[in-house]
Amino acid sequence: MKRCDWCLGSELMMRYHDTEWGVPLHNDRKLFEFMVLDAFQAGLSWSTILNKRKNFEKAFDNFNAVKIAKYSDKKIKVLLQDAGIIRNRLKILATVENAKQFLRIQKESRSFDQFIWQFVKHKPIQNKWKVIKQVPAKTIESDAMSKALKEEGFKFVGSTICYAFMQAAGMVNDHLVGCFRYKEVKK
Repeated sequence: MKRCDWCLGSELMMRYHDTEWGVPLHNDRKLFEFMVLDAFQAGLSWSTILNKRKNFEKAFDNFNAVKIAKYSDKKIKVLLQDAGIIRNRLKILATVENAKQFLRIQKESRSFDQFIWQFVKHKPIQNKWKVIKQVPAKTIESDAMSKALKEEGFKFVGSTICYAFMQAAGMVNDHLVGCFRYKEVKK
């Protein structure tokens, strides 16, 4: 079975590739989870984040934005001591701020899904990459998403992070055309 090259390093990466990556996602809680994880990925490999995903889920109350938005200084200190996650103060503080903005957008737009999918006109972009070198690190759409999220008060949402989020959330189909998931995700 042919897969995208990037996932071949471990069973966990292949399982993520085969079941989640690139599948159009419209669940607000899962979208927030991916936003949190992609922000923590900045400067690190995805495998590092994926290996710590369950720890992040536990540390950040199952990615419950309502709880995260209310985190106290005491809770932030606890997170900074948690060896199971990435202990980066700026990323932890960004997660708290992003939770607040996420909730505000939900309230104003009825759903984060409606807000975030506007950058691809509410339909996944179907790319046709043959080799991994063709896949961009960012696009016009991720530039627009990054700019809009920053204007909304989000942190750690540069264009490259936004593009990784778009790939994970299925806003773009970046499975290589030779990958068995390409046609499955395209449906």
